Amino acid sequence: MLKKNIETFMGCDADYNNARIVLFGAPFDSTTSFRPGTRFGPSAIRRESYGLELYSPYQDKELTDCAVLDSGDLELPFGDPEPALTAIEERANSILSDDKIPFLLGGEHLVTLGSVRAAIRKYPDLHILHFDAHADLRDDYLGTTLSHACVLRRCHELVGDGKIFQFGIRSGDKSEFVWGQTHVFTHKFDLEGLDAILARLQGKPVYLTVDLDVLDPSVFPGTGTPEPGGVNFESLRCALTRACQNLNIVAADVNELSPHYDTTGASTAVACKIVRELLIGIR
Repeated sequence: MLKKNIETFMGCDADYNNARIVLFGAPFDSTTSFRPGTRFGPSAIRRESYGLELYSPYQDKELTDCAVLDSGDLELPFGDPEPALTAIEERANSILSDDKIPFLLGGEHLVTLGSVRAAIRKYPDLHILHFDAHADLRDDYLGTTLSHACVLRRCHELVGDGKIFQFGIRSGDKSEFVWGQTHVFTHKFDLEGLDAILARLQGKPVYLTVDLDVLDPSVFPGTGTPEPGGVNFESLRCALTRACQNLNIVAADVNELSPHYDTTGASTAVACKIVRELLIGIR
């Protein structure tokens, strides 16, 4: 299943048998609704990760202590998203079958659905913790039900009511917010109240999904759908670290970096640091 990968996220070269977390990329952006380019995100994150240190002063731990393998990118077709989702599901399922944690680098946010499909097969009581600027709860977008604008709605069809918890949401069609009031927990605009949700999720299997546009565009302009009014880096880092420390995270993803919209490279550096802190933090 896994072939030797040349370019890896820094420090993520553990032997598969010994690895606890297996990272893989899904360079897919065929349903992007505004500015495309997230398919270049995984390779940019790997390449620029070497600008960081292995050591996290926030957590006083080195990435090389965490037994992570970067298994490389999937080869995904353009156009129809279903074959891409199937390939993602198969890779995540293989990792989960070996009692390891799949960590997905997107790509657009729709890629999450493939990984969630695999995770719920192993963990029927799966809960989802979602950080994003957008609700992603549309039933369809321009007539298609498989879109990054619909990904959490499709995930809800798998996990059911009361199992999706969203933070940082500040954009969406009114119908999404109306529908969400009776089906998901949505905290708008910021990350306040997260600790109460972490307490509710204690002991549950949790899928953690991070759409990086939850960050304000002043911090993270390199994304396809920038949305003003977001959180700052430190708020997100602290929230994710607390989630990792308190929850049973069984699978995770980070998505929606479009590196070419930020020629300074700052957005890619932010993405790299978020990935590093998550890999170190997941227990």
